[in-house]
Amino acid sequence: MTRTSTTSISVASVEAIRARFPALTRRYEELPVAYFDGPGGTQVPDLVVDRMTDYLLHHNANTHWHFPTSLETDAALDGARRALADFLNASPKEIAFGNNMTTITFHVARALGREWGSGDEIVVTELDHHANIAPWRALARERGVSVRTVKMRAEGQVDWEDFERVVGPKTRLVAMGAASNALGTVSDVARAAALVHAQGGLMFVDAVHYAPHALVDVRALGCDLLACSAYKFYGPHVGVLYGAESLLARLDVPKLDPAPDTAPERLETGTQNHEGIVGAGAAVDFFASLAEGDGLTRRAALEASFAELHARGQALVTALYDGLRAISGVTVYGPAPDRPRTPTVSFVVKDRSSDEVARELVSRGLFLSNGDFYATTVVDRLGHAADGLVRAGCACYTTGEEVERLVQAVSVIAG
Repeated sequence: MTRTSTTSISVASVEAIRARFPALTRRYEELPVAYFDGPGGTQVPDLVVDRMTDYLLHHNANTHWHFPTSLETDAALDGARRALADFLNASPKEIAFGNNMTTITFHVARALGREWGSGDEIVVTELDHHANIAPWRALARERGVSVRTVKMRAEGQVDWEDFERVVGPKTRLVAMGAASNALGTVSDVARAAALVHAQGGLMFVDAVHYAPHALVDVRALGCDLLACSAYKFYGPHVGVLYGAESLLARLDVPKLDPAPDTAPERLETGTQNHEGIVGAGAAVDFFASLAEGDGLTRRAALEASFAELHARGQALVTALYDGLRAISGVTVYGPAPDRPRTPTVSFVVKDRSSDEVARELVSRGLFLSNGDFYATTVVDRLGHAADGLVRAGCACYTTGEEVERLVQAVSVIAG
């Protein structure tokens, strides 16, 4: 176990964490696989799979009836809602589930858009994943609202001077990512929320890439709405929405007349993915289980785990960023390791396509994603729209040795 700064709390070592991920035993052409594809979806620990399997085999039913398995399903879903509330520092009544962040955002955007029309403005940024751009642009076609875009600075940061210029009295909502899935940039969401709230607007946060690396606190961020996806933080393919209770209660969401009209269930159209929701709750418990200490609440355990994982991630991303930058012919994008960022680094190799680089890395047992990652505007601004970037993301199970393997492999490829 690794001691945190609080001597009464310890956090599991990376070796102990790796033992909980069966996927990490995989080999490719006799080489141990190193998974750097976490920004597109992490591997899943045994705890999550066990909880989902137990639910399907022993408790599977639909909700709100009187027989035991239905009551057990109600309890399981309530437990998952409470877990995600602890994960985001929210109330269980402020947590709704859906397919994924993209689908949830379209759903919420259409509901909000029923209140807006010509003359109203929505603000997005060039730094964002298009799941937090396209749903709001759709309202320009459907409702006549205007969408204004905040520029990205050359180093991959939000241009705050432009942000302050764009947000004004007509702004109804700012949609902003807490962290860039392409560059790792962490943006000051609380600053953006203060600016839009001063104009009477709402703050919607895409926390998909942020949530695996920094413990979300919706109160501190000051957001009205926040969405993330559990498969990015060691869970199954389920989306999670936080919304202030009063806002969820009044959103003009499409629903069946007999369906519940109270928050948060009024946003959960139709029968949900029960086993996936159970797995999302288990993913939160996985994080909490990494910390040991007397009398820890789940939130306190999460705080201890994330603090230690952040420190480890900083060491990994520093080695990765500096190692790649030292290779002739390799260009690395995103903030330096001493700036607010996640342990995700994107790069290109001179005279080699991102497809070629990714395939050669596979031959060395290194699994990385490449392309534009739906952060199309970012990649276009960097001048790589035609081919994309290669992306390496460190997760809780990434080791220093794996980072060294990756840097060495890229050096050979760039050679």
